[in-house]
Amino acid sequence: MKILMTCLSKSWGGMEMQVINTAVQLLESGLEIDLLLIDKSKLYFEAINNKLNTITIDNFKYLSPLQIIKLRFVLNNRKYDIIHSHFSKDLWLLTPVLKWFGFGTPLILTKHVGSFINKKDSLHRYIYSRVDLALAISRVIKKNLEDTTPLKPNKIELLYSGIDDEKFNPEKVTKNRLREEYKLSKDTILIGIAGRFSPGKGHEEFIYACEILAAKHKNLKFIIIGESSYGESKYGKKISEMPAALGIEDNFIFTGFRKDMPEVFNSLDIFVFPSHAEAFGLTLVEAMCMGLPSVCTASDGILDIAVDNETSFLFERENYVELSQKIEQLIISKELRDRFGSNARKRVISMFTKNIYIDNLISLYKRFATK
Repeated sequence: MKILMTCLSKSWGGMEMQVINTAVQLLESGLEIDLLLIDKSKLYFEAINNKLNTITIDNFKYLSPLQIIKLRFVLNNRKYDIIHSHFSKDLWLLTPVLKWFGFGTPLILTKHVGSFINKKDSLHRYIYSRVDLALAISRVIKKNLEDTTPLKPNKIELLYSGIDDEKFNPEKVTKNRLREEYKLSKDTILIGIAGRFSPGKGHEEFIYACEILAAKHKNLKFIIIGESSYGESKYGKKISEMPAALGIEDNFIFTGFRKDMPEVFNSLDIFVFPSHAEAFGLTLVEAMCMGLPSVCTASDGILDIAVDNETSFLFERENYVELSQKIEQLIISKELRDRFGSNARKRVISMFTKNIYIDNLISLYKRFATK
């Protein structure tokens, strides 16, 4: 089966990472994969690093004649069984080419991020008219598609993303690397947060909750993994200076960006995911797969992943007092940490592995390719 995957994004984040992971996994499953990307984008260089076949355009412009002609030439020559877009903006290129030149290739769209724009006007009805199926990565994204696009409910399905459960396997990963690296004692309870320094990720709430906890417990260390995104260095500086301003800098470790996330997770006792709004939350899935108990915001795509009082404690968004209370319950009870952690890994293995995701995706491809 020959697939054209598209993602005409210049950014680099969860959506773009998922494009690369999906393409690699489909290639390993025996499918022929081409990626249509913006030339010299971060996504393009990651595709090259992963030895993926790429087709590039210099820039992305709405209804560009040159881009339309180039894509028409590609489709005429490659004769794909499926076109799978991971970026709804791509439809402004894909729909005209497919409709104007009579290509019958099935078009699937995966929606990774919600939109607040109403797209039910006549122009968007045209742009979405060629979509055969839209895949939502969580229930909140599925509802967003129903509320904001002209797609009928029978053209929208839920398909959770998946992670490599062998890579994120606590039994196969070095344990306590961070404890050794930062010379932490065995009785230290290590509580961590991971993600880019960006407004809405919950770093402030985490630090304020840690201030409350540090005043009550003497054996705690708080670790913040990640760094500022492009253009957000001012916000990152604010976050890095907060512990000192609160007088708790001795309790904090800032690691910066880490590539060894399985080992990082395998050093923690508790994982905190206080993001204000997440379409899904792959970092949370990875932590849970490593058998970590967690405290998470009770909102959006997080509710598809974490189960309150079973794998995690959920707290009200931005309520750092409640966050501290939920973390404290896990600090006090090792039995609770162990139970939540065991349940968390079982949930990931049953719902969110890359094999489950790829098997379901290939089944969808076959359903539409045979029409």
